[in-house]
Amino acid sequence: MDFTILGPVSAETGGRPVALDGGKQRTVLAALLLARGKVMTDERLTTLLWGWEPPAGSTNQLYTYVSRLRTRLGAGHGLERIGSGYRMDIGDAGFDWAAFRRLADAGGADLTAGRYEDAERRLGAALALWRGPALTDVTPQLAEAEGPRLEEARLSALELHTEAALALGRHADAVPGLTRQVTLHPVRERMRGQLMTALFRSGRQADALAVYEEGRRVLAEDLGIDPGPALRALHQDVLTGTLPAPAAPEHPSPARPAATSVRLPGAAHAPGAPLPAAPASGYGGRPGLVPALLPAAPGDFTGREEETAEILTALRTGQDAVVTGAPGTGKSALALRAAELCRAEFPDGQLHADLRTPAGGPRTPGEVLGWFLRALGTDPVRLPEGLDERVQLYRTLLAGRRMLVVLDNADDDAQVRPLLPGGDSRTVVTGTRAPLASLEGTRLVRTGPMTPREALGLMMTVAGPGRITDDLESAARIAEFCDRSPLALRIAAARLAARPQWTAARLAARLEPEERRLGELRLGGLDVRATLAGEVDRLPARLRHAFGVLAAAGPVDLTAADAAALLGTGADEAEETLEQLTDARLADGWATDGDSRLRYRFAGLVRLYARERSSAVLLAA
Repeated sequence: MDFTILGPVSAETGGRPVALDGGKQRTVLAALLLARGKVMTDERLTTLLWGWEPPAGSTNQLYTYVSRLRTRLGAGHGLERIGSGYRMDIGDAGFDWAAFRRLADAGGADLTAGRYEDAERRLGAALALWRGPALTDVTPQLAEAEGPRLEEARLSALELHTEAALALGRHADAVPGLTRQVTLHPVRERMRGQLMTALFRSGRQADALAVYEEGRRVLAEDLGIDPGPALRALHQDVLTGTLPAPAAPEHPSPARPAATSVRLPGAAHAPGAPLPAAPASGYGGRPGLVPALLPAAPGDFTGREEETAEILTALRTGQDAVVTGAPGTGKSALALRAAELCRAEFPDGQLHADLRTPAGGPRTPGEVLGWFLRALGTDPVRLPEGLDERVQLYRTLLAGRRMLVVLDNADDDAQVRPLLPGGDSRTVVTGTRAPLASLEGTRLVRTGPMTPREALGLMMTVAGPGRITDDLESAARIAEFCDRSPLALRIAAARLAARPQWTAARLAARLEPEERRLGELRLGGLDVRATLAGEVDRLPARLRHAFGVLAAAGPVDLTAADAAALLGTGADEAEETLEQLTDARLADGWATDGDSRLRYRFAGLVRLYARERSSAVLLAA
């Protein structure tokens, strides 16, 4: 089992994420982990959950959170009741905070002993464990109590890592990251001194002196103090040009071995075992390289103003975005449109990957990381072999950079998690499956049918305004025959554009017969039938069978009782089947006011495809 708090609080067992129930359950878990095996009293946990004025029944609620946490973690969680509190002994389970401290302490010892390359690698590995601000999804009380010391430990490790890099003569590479860090932390004198050193050694003496003067002014205005003795002495060395050269400048050698192994968080590091390199070190990553892998957004993109605004708001407020919806609802186009609108806000580049193979299966995270690492300048012959090593190198190379990553057609959360860069970079994920909603620190953006106005707008953009406005009634019929699905609408409008002799009324007449509608909604590489087939074929056999029965033969609006009668099962099992089809975005579910029963519906084109599929099965039998 592995636990993480350096970013969103999470747990994994057997390589699969544990589904945690919201911020308060994550707060309990994080608090117990940070207690390092000591007892946390009910009173202390209650304060961390609700502050100094907990609600009535808070003790019972705490018991519920702990009980559910035990259930979620399964056997071997080490969580036990002791007296009037709880303790958690994780044994040899991985814990990123413990791994960070061990690596940072070892790197600090290497730096003190003058082992600068070892120090840089160990400290780089420690920093690579951070996936964003620590404890990002816990209560404000825990974040305020523990967050500052965790962040101070990160900044101290960052300063030590920079010290090692400067000793190795990597001053030019260090300037961009140091400039940003000094802007974020203007009163940290050691960091400011490191920037002055890097600038001076890069031949920028005047800039180094300007950095000192800015720091002197900030300290005086904000704190009413002067720079400390170390910074003043450094200023004198820069002023007189007597700053010492790097202690152990690195001499590049083609024979220098690359690091190829990283242990999981919490695992002990064997003496002499290789560690992940820091950014722009032995792996060959080029810090000046700005990858631009985003495909162009559709030039005729229309509508989706609210969904676009949701994605942009998430990205601009430190969240990732997950775009999910039924097949053919324009998730990929929406993601690319939003990415295009905020491209300038990610000056260090953009990465993009289609997570589905041409055959319709999921790509492995390791394959995608190989693409990304090469795009970031890593020498192909030095790519790590293992997934964990690639993840650590990927996050190390992106540390301190602001990049946008678009992951299209994701299969599930397990496929996506290794590809999330964390830090200042942001990610947009698209997919149909419900497990994507479990990704921490994300905003879920759902796509459904377009509004009637948006549907007509898309058709006008693709076919030409005159072809639609000449017969708005027929155009509205076309939109409804297409379920106002962006994919189907685009195909229909493109067919009109390709056939100037057709009118909107003629196309509507061709689409009206249900038995030929899916055949009409195909043009070139765009095919509604093939898109639906790809999603249905990914279902387990039992669920594919249920889909065929319910979507093809069931009433337009289904209840669990209706489904149970069709499937020959109990109502509870039928409801679970309907929920799984809803999770696959092949059905929609909702509740009606005054009616306790949930209702489900398959869209018109989905029902037509289910009937075709069922007929083909019967003919083949």
